[in-house]
Amino acid sequence: MTQPAGVAAPIATFFAAVGFAALAICGFGFTSLVTDTDVIAAPGLGQGAGIAAMLLAAGAFAGAEYGAVRRGRYPAAVWVMIATVAGYLAGIVLGGVLTGADAALALGAAGTFSLSWFALVLAVTAAAASWAGIALGRTRARRPEWPWERSDEDE
Repeated sequence: MTQPAGVAAPIATFFAAVGFAALAICGFGFTSLVTDTDVIAAPGLGQGAGIAAMLLAAGAFAGAEYGAVRRGRYPAAVWVMIATVAGYLAGIVLGGVLTGADAALALGAAGTFSLSWFALVLAVTAAAASWAGIALGRTRARRPEWPWERSDEDE
């Protein structure tokens, strides 16, 4: 019996993406609490920009993470982080424009976000979740087995 190759790339990507989204939202909440600022501090932009930004960031994370898990190289987490932050910034602009805000206001909000503590939280969260997903894909763990389920080659 051959050694398993690890957790399948789609499953590892799914778990990493869910973990990323949960950690990013939690991190945004705590950062907002500590700094007493809004995640996207632009009056008149609305909630659509934040929703679109998180959806695009999660989509960019999942797409880049799938390739990173398939390659199985930890430095790929840096590229996943960059794609995720870029997706979030694009989401602020796109979500703002689609909800009727001025394009200059949405672009300014994206620039303000990119220089805030929230951008650092997003980047660190994406890198950590990506590393965990890659590690999950590289693991050689198997499901637990009863003694009678093992073949003679396993011993």
